[in-house]
Amino acid sequence: MPDFTSEEGGSLPVDYAVIGGLNFSIATLVAPIVTIITRMYGPRLPMLMGVVFQTSGYCGLGVGFIYIPSIAILSQWFTAKRSLANGISAAGSGIGGLVFSFAVGAMIRNISVAWSLRITGIVTGIVNLTAALLIRHRNEVIQPPQRGFDVRLLRRLDVLLLLAWAFLSTLGQITLLFSLPDFARSIQLSPSQGAALSAFVSLGTAIGRPCIGVLSDRFGKIETAGTFTFLCSITVLAIWLPATSYGVTILFAISSGAILGVFWVTIGPLSAEIGGLVELPSLLSLAWLSVTLPAV
Repeated sequence: MPDFTSEEGGSLPVDYAVIGGLNFSIATLVAPIVTIITRMYGPRLPMLMGVVFQTSGYCGLGVGFIYIPSIAILSQWFTAKRSLANGISAAGSGIGGLVFSFAVGAMIRNISVAWSLRITGIVTGIVNLTAALLIRHRNEVIQPPQRGFDVRLLRRLDVLLLLAWAFLSTLGQITLLFSLPDFARSIQLSPSQGAALSAFVSLGTAIGRPCIGVLSDRFGKIETAGTFTFLCSITVLAIWLPATSYGVTILFAISSGAILGVFWVTIGPLSAEIGGLVELPSLLSLAWLSVTLPAV
């Protein structure tokens, strides 16, 4: 893929990191509004609004309006295999990231940046529109209050511990994701090799997240989330920091991609276990707000 974080590309590494972080933070910042709209009109309306935002170029808003209403729905349909279902769903971001990493790079080289963005918007718009129209929920049965900011939940120690873990996990994830290309340059890797690292992270994500779901169902959601968070810190210290070659960096990208997103796999099942299905949307809204600041 072309490197747009160089002087020739017209931007600096910090610009790349800030833009990526803002995308995450805006998506989570709108969680209370999206939760309230979902309570009033159901999940389909905000998801359709998200499709419009995303295809119009407002990616942060689009992600927030599409993802936030949908993440609570999956846990409503599963009990015994809830984490596996969330793991398979979360692996979709890895597969999509892998496909788009190479596809967009090829389009930029052979067409143009503008048309690459347009084609990406059209493809994601069609897929997300289909998902929004087909999605089904069980809110009529469960009747969750879906509060945008439920202060009562903040009085519980287990909720505060969950939010603290979410904050720290996201801080580490965002730092790692948007530091890899700059790190690649620091060890004299080529721009194409640095860009390929993002694809290897996505590959690890696609492989690792369903596996985390299986282990979470078998050994416990809290235990699995804590273990993989610890393992991720070990890979940073043992593999990333000493890395001086492309091969070792690829190993880190794949291994960290597999376990880095443990938050996205387990936050739904963890919230369901701690708050129950009734409080799940309200607790998730607090979780999204807690990761807004570290995402920046």
